Amino acid sequence: MSGALRGALRSLLPAQDCLLCDDDAGDALLCESCRTALPILGKPCCPSCAMPTPGGELCGRCLSHRPRFDATSALWRYAYPVDQLIHALKFSHRLPVANFIGAAMLAAGTPGPGDLLIPVPLSRQRLRQRGFNQALEVARPLARALGIPLSFDTCLRVVDTPPQSALPWKERQRNVRHAFECRADLTGKHVVVVDDVMTTGATLDEFARVLKNHGAATVTNWVCARALKP
Repeated sequence: MSGALRGALRSLLPAQDCLLCDDDAGDALLCESCRTALPILGKPCCPSCAMPTPGGELCGRCLSHRPRFDATSALWRYAYPVDQLIHALKFSHRLPVANFIGAAMLAAGTPGPGDLLIPVPLSRQRLRQRGFNQALEVARPLARALGIPLSFDTCLRVVDTPPQSALPWKERQRNVRHAFECRADLTGKHVVVVDDVMTTGATLDEFARVLKNHGAATVTNWVCARALKP
């Protein structure tokens, strides 16, 4: 489509307000100013957990307590206005945000080869309250674009744990222990786990433990945002 034709079509469509600042965003979800304000995590980072390190080496935490997952790829820092974007998806049911996030993650590059995409599951209670799993909605456009099978019903969250964000960092691993079940044979599979935010990594570590107990050869996290420890 030519630029002139695209401009003509855009002029026939009503402009929409930016999700974050209410300025004119044209036919996009965010205006250009808010898109450029999204804080890229950048590099170098620990290849295991994506926490920034001086030379891209393993961080001290991963050296002393190696997580069960093998690698983590994250696009943004979990800071303003990324937190507002994710809150709009999770708590205001702004599902187009999931497509925006998925497209941004794809544009930044894939985390490597994978045989299967698995979003971190929600408990039945949380799913009933929210109406959807935000990790699954982000994973859908990723699976379509990459042609990787999306598995969303073979892994379950069987314990309705308190939200991780409500707990101190050191208590989060205990909170998610035995929270997941897997009903698939993953022998030899390279699994890519999709989630919205990685904080301590406790949830993703426990999920990776379950996946590897069911035969997964590698588990790579692909998250849209990484929270940095204060």
